[in-house]
Amino acid sequence: MAKKHAEKPKNQVATNRKARHDYTISETYEAGIVLTGTEIKSVRAGKINLKDGFAQVRHGELWLENVHISPYDAGNQFNQDPLRNRKLLLHKREIAKLAGIIQDKGTTIVPLKAYLKHGYAKVLLGVAKGKHEYDKRETIKRREQDREMQRVLKNNF
Repeated sequence: MAKKHAEKPKNQVATNRKARHDYTISETYEAGIVLTGTEIKSVRAGKINLKDGFAQVRHGELWLENVHISPYDAGNQFNQDPLRNRKLLLHKREIAKLAGIIQDKGTTIVPLKAYLKHGYAKVLLGVAKGKHEYDKRETIKRREQDREMQRVLKNNF
């Protein structure tokens, strides 16, 4: 019998699967996003792409950049630019901590997931450090070994 793919939770809108492949995530933060009316409708419809996105601290505020939210179909003149920068909502001390962390060379903030929580759009941000090519190969190798061990254990019991 074929294995069914795991369904995403009904409140999860988008994931950035490439982020965990390209970066080592050390800590995560949950942040709210400031959106317009037509943007939240597009997010609820799942028309958001986090793939190339990143967050940046500017003037004591955290901004989400390069995240594509498709224009809402019935939005007309109220639609915004799909790639506009969006403000993220975090406590001031969390923003200050993130600003200190990303001063290190090679460290960035990437969006990992977008989801709805109590009707509000949220983004799970990860403090990330870039992986080298050999680190990526090591991760893939380790994952394949774990799968093989699980397969052997499943067949033995």
